[in-house]
Amino acid sequence: MSMRDLKSWRKKLDHPDGGGNTFKMRKQLPFMGVACVVMLFIVYRTTNYQYQQTEMDEKRDPFDTGEDAQHDYRKLDNLPRGIIEARSDLELKPLWTSSGSKSKTHTAHSNLLAIAAGIKQKNNVNTMVQKFLPENFTVVLFHYDGNVDGWFSLDWANDAIHIVARNQTKWWFAKRFLHPNIVSIYDYIFLWDEDLGVEHFDPQRYLDIVRSEGLEISQPALDPKSQDIHHRITVRRRTNILHRRVYENRGSTNCSNESTGPPCTGFIEGMAPVFSRAAWYCAWHLIQNDLVHGWGMDMKLGYCAQGDRREKVGVVDREYVLHKGIQTLGGTTSRKVSPGSRRQRRPALDTRTEIRRQSAHELQIFEERWAKAVSERTRTGSIPP
Repeated sequence: MSMRDLKSWRKKLDHPDGGGNTFKMRKQLPFMGVACVVMLFIVYRTTNYQYQQTEMDEKRDPFDTGEDAQHDYRKLDNLPRGIIEARSDLELKPLWTSSGSKSKTHTAHSNLLAIAAGIKQKNNVNTMVQKFLPENFTVVLFHYDGNVDGWFSLDWANDAIHIVARNQTKWWFAKRFLHPNIVSIYDYIFLWDEDLGVEHFDPQRYLDIVRSEGLEISQPALDPKSQDIHHRITVRRRTNILHRRVYENRGSTNCSNESTGPPCTGFIEGMAPVFSRAAWYCAWHLIQNDLVHGWGMDMKLGYCAQGDRREKVGVVDREYVLHKGIQTLGGTTSRKVSPGSRRQRRPALDTRTEIRRQSAHELQIFEERWAKAVSERTRTGSIPP
C-alpha cells in the first residue's frame, strides 16, 4: 500500500461520509443548544410550581404531614383544594362590620395566654392579665368553677375567650381546646396557673430573652420566697439572665456538668410553662387525654425541645414570678351528707388529699405508658436519651 493510499484510508475512517455529516452537525448545534435551554426552563418551571404548591399546602395545614393526614385528605377529594381551610384560631370576629370599622386595621395577636382560673383568684388573675394586654396577647380563661359572669366587671373580660367546665384541670382544657391547628398562628403559648405573682415580670422582655437564646420551652424563674418549690433548677439566680442547668448534690439528686436530663437540665415545671409553636405541637401530643393532672409530663417535655434539650429548654432569671401555692381547684373539704340530716355523718372528705392521690396514680400510669412506648419504638429506631 502506497503512502497516498494510506492517507486516503485514514481520511475515510475519520470522515466516512467525506465530511458531509460533520458539516450538518455543526449546523444543528445552535438548534440543539436552544432545545436544551427550553427543556431546562420547562423543568425549572415545573419544579418551581410543585415547590410553590407544597409551600401553599404547608401554610394551609402546617402540621398534618403524616400518613393519617394523607388519609384524611382523601376524604376531601370532592372539595377543590384551594377552598380547604385546615386550621383556625381563637381570635374574636364581629357579627358585622360598619363603614367606620372597615377602615380600621385589625392587628392579629401573636401570642397566647391561657389560665385555668376560679373566681376566688379574680384579683390576682386580673393583675396577671394586665401585664400581658399591652403586649398584644390573646387571653383565654378556663373556668374550672363554672363562674363566668363574675368576671365581666373587668374591662378586658369581654375581649377574652371564656371556656367553662367544672372541676377540670388546665391540662384537660389544653388538650381539648388548644389543638395545634387552633393555636398555630401564635408564636408562643403561655399556659399558666392562676396563683402567680407578676410584679417582677414583663412579657415582652421575657420573649426578647427567649428568642435571643433560642429557647423552645421555658419558664420564668421562681422567686426564692415562692411556695411549693419542688426543684432547685426553677429558683431564680439573681446575677443571671437565664440558666439551663443546676448543680446540686443532695439525697438521690446528683447534678453536675455530666448530667444530661431532668431535673438537672432540660427541665421546667408545670405551673408557668411557655412553649414555642413547634414545641407546643409536640407537647400537645404528649398530654394524655385521660390523665388530667399532668404529673410526670414535665420530666418528658425536653423531648419536645426541637433539638438538644440542654440548650433549647431554660429558666429565665431576669423576668421572674412568685408562685403563691394557692390551692383552689376542687375546693377544700366537702361532706357527703346534707346539713341537718339525722343520719350519722361520715368524716369530711379532704378533696386536696384525694386529688393528690389521684395525681400520684396518674403518674404511675404515665410512667408505665412511657416505658411501653419506648420499648415499642426500639424495635424500629432509637429514642433520644
